[in-house]
This record gives sequence, structure tokens and C-alpha cells, in this order.
Amino acid sequence: MVGKFFVDERFQQYSWKSLQKDLVSGIIVGIIAIPLGMAFAIASGVKPEYGIYTTIIAGILISLFGGSKFQIGGPTGAFIPILFGIVAAYGYENLLIAGLMAGVILILMGIFRLGSLIKYIPRPVTIGFTTGIAVTIFTGQIANFFGLTNIEQKESFLENLAEIFANFNTLNVYSILTALICLLTIIFTPKLFPKIPGPLMGLLLSTFIAAFLYPGEVATIGKVYGEIPNSLPTISFPQVDLQTIGKLIGPAFVIAMLGGIESLLSAVVADGMTNSRHNSNKELVGQGIANLITPLFGGIPATGAIARTATNIKSGAVSPLSGVIHGLVVLMVLLIFAPYASHIPLASLAPILMVVAWNMSERHVFSYILRTKSSDSLVLTVTFLLTVFVDLTTAVSVGLLLALVLFTKRMVDTQVIAKALPNLNSINKKVETQMVSDGHDCPQITIYNIEGPLFFGVAQTFQQTVMNTIHHKPQILLLRMGKVPFIDITGEAHLASIVKDFSKHGTVLISGLNEQPKEMLMKTGLYDMIGKEFFFEHTGQAIQFGLNQLDRSKCLGCRHFAFSECKEFSNSKQLVHDIKEVYTSVNQ
Repeated sequence: MVGKFFVDERFQQYSWKSLQKDLVSGIIVGIIAIPLGMAFAIASGVKPEYGIYTTIIAGILISLFGGSKFQIGGPTGAFIPILFGIVAAYGYENLLIAGLMAGVILILMGIFRLGSLIKYIPRPVTIGFTTGIAVTIFTGQIANFFGLTNIEQKESFLENLAEIFANFNTLNVYSILTALICLLTIIFTPKLFPKIPGPLMGLLLSTFIAAFLYPGEVATIGKVYGEIPNSLPTISFPQVDLQTIGKLIGPAFVIAMLGGIESLLSAVVADGMTNSRHNSNKELVGQGIANLITPLFGGIPATGAIARTATNIKSGAVSPLSGVIHGLVVLMVLLIFAPYASHIPLASLAPILMVVAWNMSERHVFSYILRTKSSDSLVLTVTFLLTVFVDLTTAVSVGLLLALVLFTKRMVDTQVIAKALPNLNSINKKVETQMVSDGHDCPQITIYNIEGPLFFGVAQTFQQTVMNTIHHKPQILLLRMGKVPFIDITGEAHLASIVKDFSKHGTVLISGLNEQPKEMLMKTGLYDMIGKEFFFEHTGQAIQFGLNQLDRSKCLGCRHFAFSECKEFSNSKQLVHDIKEVYTSVNQ
């Protein structure tokens, strides 16, 4: 079992040529991951080396234990506002505990096969909070881009903007120049040198220029955070008690949910690029293991990185080994070049994060959903605004709740609960709702077309609408349910109420019952209460059964002619003869 876990289908038909491809892609992605790891850590409110540790340890573990062949894991931009808020509120040590707890939650989610549930999160919600996070990241780098001083980082978006405006007079021309050099290099490197990572080239070029042309004029990693050690820290177990767990369960759950969503979205992107298929539950377990172990080395929470995963695929990766190599490359760079990283200007990291924010903003999809001017536009806008101005937890919770409410409303609006009769002018005499009128409606048989799911949102309306027909006490109530795909317990309860009330004076017939509604009625006993003989596959069979149960004496003289048999019933000489015989025998 253990062997199968490590050597699974992701490594099938592995060869020397495959190793060569994984080696190349691993080196490329590892080089790209170095500046990103430091930038994400700094933006999250922790030291840059913690981002490097996360890239190494989580990157290797996610590739080994995850459910995708091509997933590259590590710190990501999506976590920045979450982690910064946790550090500001609880401190770095508690961030490690929250990350460890998130790892446990992710493992449990995978074990209980909850991976498939994440795909049911509405797209407007994911686009809304992703774009909101992008805005937060972008604005959070303005101070470093312009070299502003005396900035106090706040949790509130508006307070941070106020800090920027209040201290904008402290801008540093050298910082702006450094940031522009890095930004332009990032933009033009892919066009001029497609095989060279733009962020790395921008970081190196701007750092060299700042160090040699105007040394000491811009804030660097070394000045602000101190020297970066050239080794991994020793493993350390944080002190955890029930009180700490209680106060961090909320942040841990947010980290787990965002990490799960981000990693599975990345895995789906990888599937689309390679025509492969990931194991969502195994991916969650892998993410959980990584987030459980990484904090023991001082690393911050990690997840699947969409951009680095895409780069991994484009660079020719064929197995998870490329992700392992990417982590080892970062480790080697840490051991050899860590002291030189202290000279990197913060202004060089700002454009890297701004470009990340720009790329993750989903601006095209965002504007497309807005242009639809639909309920999805409302969900998108609310989620986006709450992400920016409140927090991600509130944004996702309200976004999901609003999406559920609006979805329920749409289901209610599309529901059809209407009286119907056969269209005698059509060839196959199809039962239609628009056929019923005051002068054309059978007094003894009432037919209802029920279309759409019969669930809590429409159950009461369904009962009230149908019960209104009971006042004239028809003998037969036929419910056509062929277009009811689903019925929940609330819908079943209201249907049972109709059956109980109507059965006091008549008979309920049901036609076209689908599999799920049938299973529900059988589980609750309503199927047996109605009686198997009163369920029909086709409406025609049910109508014929109902016609045979009619009180024919009430048909004499009726001019509604709801069914093709009505003319015969209305003028039946045999029926008149039978009634006369009954009348004579009674009088004798």
C-alpha cells in the first residue's frame, strides 16, 4: 500500500528521457520560484527566508504526495492578505500553528473525499475573491514601488490607502527607478528572450544597477529583515494547547479552504493543458501533508501555484519529479547564494508582485460576468467588494449564501405548477397547460403539470396551488411529474399533505415519476401510501384509468369536452337507460 502510494500511476512508463525533461523543467521553475517565494513572504508580513523554506519543503512534499502529475506547490499570492491578517492579529508563531491545523483539515477533507465538492463553488465567487485578492496585493506594493517611508501596515484596505496618501511625500526617486527597471525587464524579457524567466532577470538587473550606480539609496532585504541564513532551520514543534486551537480554528479553516480551492483549480488547469486527470482527494491529502510539515521548519502555508504549474508543463515536465527537482534547486540556491540575497531592493520585489496580481486578477472574466448584468454579476460584485474592504472569510461566506439564495429564486421562477388538459386539436393529443379555461375544464378529473425540482423553495407554493382545486372536490387528481428531476424531504412532506387531504374524497394518480423522486417516496413510505397501482409510466395510461373511475351520471349534459371521450359520455343512451333502471328498481 505504501509502495503504491509513492510509485503510482503518475510515474508509469518513466524513462531516462523523462528524467531529462523533468530536470530541465524543474530547474526552470525552481529559478522562477526563488524571487516569488521571498516576495510572497515579505508581503505576508514575515521574513523572506520563510518563503524560501516553504518553496523547498512544501514544493517537494506536494509533488510527492499530491494527486496531480504536474502540480508545483509553494507560497502563492492568494494567501498574502490572509497570512498578513493572521500575523498582524496573532503573530508569526500562531501563523505556524494555524498552518499546521490547516494541514490537518486538508488531510481530513481528502480522506472523507470532499475534493469533488470544491468544484461546486460558483465561478462568480472564485473570480470575485481572486480579483479582490489581486487588488489587495497590488495596492500593498505601492509603498515599496515608490520607496515610501514611515508606512504602518494595517489590516484594513482603506487604512492602508490612507497611510500611502499620508506619506506619499516621502517617495524615493531611486526606488521608483529600480522598480521601473525591474518592471520593464519583466515585461520585455519574454518577448526578447522567451527561455529566460522575466522575474529573475528583472530582479538581478535592477539589483545590480541599484548596488553599483546608487548604493545605499534604496531599502534592501538586508536593511529591513537582516541577513538571510544559508541553511534550513532545525525542526521545531510549536506549543499547542486547546485555547490556542480554539482561537485559531477560524483562520486555519480559511487557510485550508483557500488552499484546497487554489490547488484544485491549479490541478484542473494542468489537466486542461495536458489532457490528463488529477485525483482531487489525493491532492488535498498531499496539500495537507505539506502544510502539516512545513510549519515545523518555519515555513508559511502553501498551495498549488497556477502560474508555476503552467510553466512546469510548458517546460516539458512529464512527472511529479519535476516538482521535487524544483524544490532541490531552490535549496541549492539557498545554500550557495543566500548571503547575496540581502542586497535585493524591496523596490525590485514590488513589480514582481504587481505583475502576479495583474495576472491573477481574472480581469477579462470579471468584466465578462459584469456585462451579463445577471444575478451572477451581483454575486461577483459583492464577493469582490467584501474581499477588498472586509476579509476573505466574510466574502466567501456571503458570496456562497447569496449565490444559493439567487439560485433558489431562479429555480422558483422556472417552476411550473399549472392545470393542464389534452390538446384535442393536436395529432397525439399532448397534455398542455394553456388548454384549461372556465368553459373547458373537467369537473371530475384535475390534471397538473409539475415541472422543475420539487424542493424547499417551491414546496409550499406547490401545495397551496394544488389544494385550491380540492375546493370543488374532483374525483381524480393527476400529477404529471415527468419533468420533476428531484424532490427533497420538504417537497415530499408537502406532497404527502396533498395526498392525505385529497384521499378523503378522491384518488391521487401520478405519472412519469423519475428515479430520484421515486426513491424518495419509497424511503418515506409515501409510495406505498398512494399505492403502486396509482403510478403510471405515461400520462395517457393514467387518464384512461381515471376515466374508467368517473361517475358517469355527472357526465350527462356536460359541455366542457375536456377529453375525446367526453362527447360519448355526455350523450350516452346506454348510461341514460342504466340510470332509469336504477331509478325504477328503487321506486319498486
